[in-house]
Amino acid sequence: MTNLAAYGGLFVAAFAAATLLPAQSEAVLAGLVINGGYSLAVLIGVATLGNVLGSWINWLLGRQVERFKHRRWFPASPAALTRAENWYRRYGRWSLLLSWVPVIGDPLTLIAGTLKEPLWSFLGLVGIAKLVRYLAVAAAAQSFI
Repeated sequence: MTNLAAYGGLFVAAFAAATLLPAQSEAVLAGLVINGGYSLAVLIGVATLGNVLGSWINWLLGRQVERFKHRRWFPASPAALTRAENWYRRYGRWSLLLSWVPVIGDPLTLIAGTLKEPLWSFLGLVGIAKLVRYLAVAAAAQSFI
């Protein structure tokens, strides 16, 4: 596999995993780390960038949630939105440091948009969370080499 294909595939997997679509980027990153032949820094950077941009899509959707939340195709249930909104109101923007956690992370990024979290603080906190996650995944994968 060429480097461009590997990095591009990782970007797509990380982007999709951060949206409300079902996807798994950790396995892709771990596989590429174990396979070797790729820059670890670039792998982590590409995964982080893709995942943060996917979360940004959720934030943008959150900015429009009032217009679309009652549509049948909307990907989050009213109960999930309420839980995430209550969590976010209780813990504030710092809850975005948990945006890497499966199941709760995607709704949190959506709710951050709904509650008008400023873009720059959103990107900073989500970027930190996603970077730490991918650093941990890469370190775990390297332990198998």
